Amino acid sequence: MLQLRKRVALVTGASKGIGAAIAKELAMAGAAVAVNYATDRSGADAVVKEITEADGRAVAIRGDVSNLGDVRRLFAEVAKAFGSLDIVVNNAGVYQPMKIEELTEDEFHREFNTNVLGPLAVIRESLDYFGSNGGSIVNVGSGASQMCPPGYSIYAASKSALDAVTKVLAKELAPRSVRVNSVNPGATLSEGTKSAGLYGAGSEFERQLVAMTPLGRIGTPLDIAKVVAFLASDDSGWLTGEVILASGGLR
Repeated sequence: MLQLRKRVALVTGASKGIGAAIAKELAMAGAAVAVNYATDRSGADAVVKEITEADGRAVAIRGDVSNLGDVRRLFAEVAKAFGSLDIVVNNAGVYQPMKIEELTEDEFHREFNTNVLGPLAVIRESLDYFGSNGGSIVNVGSGASQMCPPGYSIYAASKSALDAVTKVLAKELAPRSVRVNSVNPGATLSEGTKSAGLYGAGSEFERQLVAMTPLGRIGTPLDIAKVVAFLASDDSGWLTGEVILASGGLR
């Protein structure tokens, strides 16, 4: 098992789905985890409760990553709770499938502010909190940046931008001993994709994706969390600037 004892992690957008699975996986490996949420306090509290009942350490902290003031406060509260920082996981993200004819300025800014500005702001702020040993930053991108599915022009563009951020900052922050990598999930069954009607309930779209996936199933949040935990650990110490497509072979 990966060892993250005495490490402190911040996971954004961790009240449900992939973010919640990441928070729990890091805690299982021994890290103290700040469970960030924007609106779903009950979901974040449930994640914290599950971690603490398993003798882990966790705290829920509200903050909208697209708001720079919230980002500053978020880190101050992480430091107040745990006193240090070693791992940052930029998981918070939003999307809305739409055809190009339905494009709105508001939706463009909503997705780019959360999916691109958010990680940039979080990473910038984290640099004041990492210790002398540096840290590990893991961005949660999307297979959409490579697969470019119809109806996801804004989302795919925002996640392509995050791929570029990962590669640029891996070089920029290497002298600080800060590694930056990205995990890009493929088709993954989570609360968000269920509520959007993409997967579950025997959807035709899900059947098509399973047929196209070499490993023959839809991914789970835990599948993604295990890759993130590896990148957060010293076992991946020679990796930086990597964009890992975690998709069961779907491309």
